[in-house]
Amino acid sequence: MGIFDRFSSLLKSNINDLINSAEDPEKMLNQIIIDMRDQLVKAKQQVASAIADEKRLRDQADGEIRQAQDWEQKAMLAIQQGRDDLAKQALVRHTEHVEHARQLEDTWGRHRHDTEALKNSLRDLNDRIEEAKRKKNLLLARQRRAQAQKRISETMSSLSERSAFEAFARMEERIEQSERQIRASAEIDEEFSGDRLSADFKALEAGASGANAEMQLLALKQKMGVLPAGSPAANRQLKPGEGKAAPADAEEAEVEELPDQATNS
Repeated sequence: MGIFDRFSSLLKSNINDLINSAEDPEKMLNQIIIDMRDQLVKAKQQVASAIADEKRLRDQADGEIRQAQDWEQKAMLAIQQGRDDLAKQALVRHTEHVEHARQLEDTWGRHRHDTEALKNSLRDLNDRIEEAKRKKNLLLARQRRAQAQKRISETMSSLSERSAFEAFARMEERIEQSERQIRASAEIDEEFSGDRLSADFKALEAGASGANAEMQLLALKQKMGVLPAGSPAANRQLKPGEGKAAPADAEEAEVEELPDQATNS
């Protein structure tokens, strides 16, 4: 477990140095992630070495057990051959290998427990690095947002001065004045340019043309039966014919003059 304690101390030291000296948060966070990965690589190497030691102890313990079994078989063979002296020596060797196997089993058990703890620590370190990688993007986004808010605040502070708004209002007034000047010039050109009398007659002709078009429209509607003959519109259409009543009035005047002529005769 001391491996990860050393790595943790080194990593904290590096991070503190970066935080104290860094001017670019993104560069600092990227460097922290790189340091974490480097430490993870070293931790993997240390854990792999511990696993290899565990396997070596397991193999040694299994070897001692096999040798103990072999010496036991030799002792049995010596007994079969009537060599109890050799059987005793073989049993001594058997006992030694059994004791060695037991010691190696105990050592292997403790080492295996420590190795599992190292592997769990390695998994935790890897998970923390992955979490740091995910948080890096969030931290950078927060940093950019803070910088943007700072710039906006500085801009608003500079715009809070009356001079800026007053200058904007003066510019607006100048533009509106230019627009009024252009409209006034156009009115003057229309009022005092060309033959005014001709312009007035053109206006009258345009009105007469419009009236003539209105009469033609009414006549066409009457022809189509849209307007009845006795409608006010039709009467308005026949209004010019009212001038033909003059001859009838003349005849009536002549009839009135006849009695006078008869009296005179």
